[in-house]
Amino acid sequence: MTICRSKPFIVQEDYRDFIRMALQEDIGEGDFTSLACVSKNAKSKAFLLVKESGVLAGVSLAEQVFQVVDADLRFEMICKDGTLVEKGDIAFEVHGSSQSLLKSERLVLNLMQHLSGIATQTRQVVDKLQGTKTQVLDSRKTTPLLRSLEKYAVKVGGGHNHRFGLYDMILIKDNHIANAGSVTNALTQTKAYLSDNHLHLQIEIEVRNLQELAEVLACGGVDRIMLDNFSIADTQAALEKVAGRFPVESSGGITLDNVRAYADLGVDYVSMGCLTHSVRALDLSLKQKI
Repeated sequence: MTICRSKPFIVQEDYRDFIRMALQEDIGEGDFTSLACVSKNAKSKAFLLVKESGVLAGVSLAEQVFQVVDADLRFEMICKDGTLVEKGDIAFEVHGSSQSLLKSERLVLNLMQHLSGIATQTRQVVDKLQGTKTQVLDSRKTTPLLRSLEKYAVKVGGGHNHRFGLYDMILIKDNHIANAGSVTNALTQTKAYLSDNHLHLQIEIEVRNLQELAEVLACGGVDRIMLDNFSIADTQAALEKVAGRFPVESSGGITLDNVRAYADLGVDYVSMGCLTHSVRALDLSLKQKI
């Protein structure tokens, strides 16, 4: 069951304005170092060198960066997004103006290293889940204005997207429950709101303990239950109480070291904010041959 609406990723028209703003931030009035050191007529070839193993993400976005900088640059893709790469692999080559290649370099690397880091970390989790029914989900813990790219990278790594934003599903969390007064009140008010406004959104609710879970089970009418920071023992007890009536998601404190233990209990999903909010960049380098 997909919890959020389909969302387009890496659509060329969506990212040209973003690329232009990012280039302006970096170049400003001009790349004066390159203008001083490199002839305006100089031509060269640049290639993306992989310096550690991982999953590549952002190749098509890099091509867009080069095209925005200089439409005459010629891009040759060697490895597409999702490719498992090793140290020494070359992901793509670009031919053309040396000055244009130097202008493009940092933005291409910043984006590709970050997105490839997300895809790589996601693939590590997916590999841990092999043989189970559990799917790994991302979260809204993303870099502002880069959410669609970061969620794209999760999919490249084999993971799945949770809701994209606040608008595409209902997710009742602890602060919502506190404001409503109880789990029952939050669910009752949510169902009334959706009905009154003719909205058709899935409802997920977060529970912090077995008592709140019992209240949700008594109310019913949800599409998914999130177990927030449940221990392994409490997760097992929760699954026994749910007894397959609702999909169950484990969230909070899920790491690469313990994700398999939660999956082996039989949860349907694990959500991990660390896929995007604290990922380590993949080591990549853009080299030029004159």
